[in-house]
Amino acid sequence: MTEPHAVASHGPDTHAPASRAAGAERGLTAAEVAERVASGRANTVTDASSRSIWSILRANVFTLFNGIVIAGFTLLLVLGYWQDALFGLAAIANAVVGVTQEYRAKRALDRLALLHAPKARVLRDGVEHEIEVRAIVLDDVLVVRSGDQVTADASVLDATRLEADESLLTGESDPVDKSQGDRLLSGSIVVGGEGVARVTAVGDAAFAAKLTAEAKRFSLVNSELRRSIDRILRWITWAIFPIMAIVVNANMQAAGGWEHAIDTGEWREAAVASVAAVIAMIPLGLVLMTSIAFAVGAVRLSMHQVLVQELPAVEGLARVDVICLDKTGTITTGEVRFDAVHPVLGTGAPTDDLPGGWRRVLAWYGSEPSANATARCLTDEFTDASPEACARIEFSSARKWSAVSFEGDARGTWVLGAPEFMFADGDGAEASAALERGRALAATGRRTLLLGYAPEPLAEAEADAAALPSGLRPVVLLTFREVVRPDAAATLSYFEKEGVGVRIISGDNPLTVAAVAREVGLDAGDGFDARELPADEAELTRVLDEQLVFGRVSPTQKRDMVRALKAGGHTVAMTGDGVNDALAIKDADLGIAMASGSAATRAVARIVLLDGRFSHLPGVVAEGRKVIANIERVSMLFLSKTSYAIAMAVLFGILLWPFPLLPRQLSITDGLTIGIPAFLLAMLPNARRYVPGFLRRSLSFAIPAGLVVAIAITIVSGHARALGEPEAAVRTASMVTLALIGLWILTVLSRPFTWIKAVVVLAMVGGLVLVLTVPIAIEFLQLQMPGPGTLLDMAIVVPIAWIALEGIGFWHRRRFGTASEVAG
Repeated sequence: MTEPHAVASHGPDTHAPASRAAGAERGLTAAEVAERVASGRANTVTDASSRSIWSILRANVFTLFNGIVIAGFTLLLVLGYWQDALFGLAAIANAVVGVTQEYRAKRALDRLALLHAPKARVLRDGVEHEIEVRAIVLDDVLVVRSGDQVTADASVLDATRLEADESLLTGESDPVDKSQGDRLLSGSIVVGGEGVARVTAVGDAAFAAKLTAEAKRFSLVNSELRRSIDRILRWITWAIFPIMAIVVNANMQAAGGWEHAIDTGEWREAAVASVAAVIAMIPLGLVLMTSIAFAVGAVRLSMHQVLVQELPAVEGLARVDVICLDKTGTITTGEVRFDAVHPVLGTGAPTDDLPGGWRRVLAWYGSEPSANATARCLTDEFTDASPEACARIEFSSARKWSAVSFEGDARGTWVLGAPEFMFADGDGAEASAALERGRALAATGRRTLLLGYAPEPLAEAEADAAALPSGLRPVVLLTFREVVRPDAAATLSYFEKEGVGVRIISGDNPLTVAAVAREVGLDAGDGFDARELPADEAELTRVLDEQLVFGRVSPTQKRDMVRALKAGGHTVAMTGDGVNDALAIKDADLGIAMASGSAATRAVARIVLLDGRFSHLPGVVAEGRKVIANIERVSMLFLSKTSYAIAMAVLFGILLWPFPLLPRQLSITDGLTIGIPAFLLAMLPNARRYVPGFLRRSLSFAIPAGLVVAIAITIVSGHARALGEPEAAVRTASMVTLALIGLWILTVLSRPFTWIKAVVVLAMVGGLVLVLTVPIAIEFLQLQMPGPGTLLDMAIVVPIAWIALEGIGFWHRRRFGTASEVAG
């Protein structure tokens, strides 16, 4: 972001390069632009602000598991068992819901992304225009200035000390000087000077298209939830085909052997049972629930002016344990107000009655067209006619000052910047007095700049070397006040309460930053001067653990600090809105940008606060926590089903027993114990803090719970067959046993109960009662009352299973946390 000393690059004429180019190069004419647009040479690229429709369809429809489901669905329809093909309709409905939800999220995010899409300045018919990036055409003449992101590959026509940061493209951390004929890469950031350049590549051929596509991709990757679920799906993919072979063989053997089953047509019943066993192993709903939870979370945040450019960012901030804040624009509003002029005692500074002196120079700094907010404040106080500059040195984040030379009554060189950078050695009484006075003013929380003066104008060699002029002496100190955001104190208090560490990182004087930090309730001492930061990463991590506020931080140091915190085991979020924050935001686990900031910073961030309100961050944390906690809870439901399905398939395959459930019966039990409640539970409020280890916690409950279910059904169905029960009665007993134990798993995972969760569980119990008592449901599901012996088995086995599940739940809470921490 723009720091207090970061006065914009100034010169005799901000539009000098454009003006010079306008004489020899007026840009394209309207006819030439139209011809290039018609021939497809415009800067149009595939929309990457969100997932493409094809990628949404591919993720929700064209998957291996959907292929298995559709194959089973088709087989049952061909065999005439349409009643057992209900799972296919459920899978189709899941896909339709998933596609619909993600498409709606895509449209909502696309609309928001369009509102803050970067713009470009071009010369056409000799006039400068600001246009959308996609409206650039080949051979357009771009006008670039400090703070801009280059929006198309171009060749420099003219430049005034043009510097580009290409680190986001090439990894080169140092700015690259650009002169006539040099290549200007799209996606790079102008950090100094200005210039004009002719566009040489547009659309997908340019770097910007690739950078923007990556930065704004509607992505479901790079999150613990997605990684864990993908790992589970890979495991199931490896296991499903050998288990499928075991299941098919068992059902064919139970039908009298392969030859007998094929000759008599009993292979049809075996096929139905085999399909039921295989379909039960696939956790289709878990993928759907995760996708929907991410998409709904992103849309909810968009309603509060928070644009999620990558969906996993919804969960990302819930995992963050350190958040780095850039002061200006985050803790403060970014609005700067001129405060006062402070003479430097004993310097012999010019006074107000000297014509054309320092007041006119400050008027020039404030009225210069590319002046930033700090410099523009000067126009409120200094209204004199500004002189015409003859030479200048643009502001640099490394130098922390800029210089300009004049002839006439303001003859000489004037330097405006941070006192400690202009007089770093502090030699001489005047320099010492200026530094001491500057420190005292900065300690009050005010931004402090120093205006210095050297009697001779800049020579060409001095300007090219960007060196401080000789004979520089302090003139006056200027102070500015920043407006602190009214919600900053409450937001920082929230993070402290939630155990999230806060580091304030700024380019300002550390005393100024510390004063602002104290104003919002952060005990920061006097702040730490980043010029004293160690180069060693381990030592840097130690300093970051001990200190909370850092001043005079360079853009490269911001990135190094983020990397050091990550190396120390922290999950780091970085907020900012300026060009000098882009590197750190890109490297952070979660980058957060303000919509009012630079296009480059927004492009690399994963979350954009569209109205710039820092107070939205607690809401983002809450939404992320809800997604993680609720998906973890419902994942235990789905994975318990996968666990008992695999265990049953293996047990019944080894015993050469037919699978004890019809697909239609599984569809009903799945809906009552998993599908419907999971959809409802995934949307409930949940403020549980993030705890790493989602997959381990989920499987540590799901595997033993699944084994309990599988063993219980094996005992009930096996003894029922031993008692001579008909197959319909065996299946009925198995279905009821599965439903009762599945509802108890739902009960265990719903604790602690709220009235909503209690209603959900009771509704599912009511649904089971209806299924077992309504005649049409009994007929459809082919239910048959088991005999007394089997009912007695169920009365014994089901309560034992409940007790076992309670034991698993108790162990799980003791092992991984309290009920409120584990179950939300």
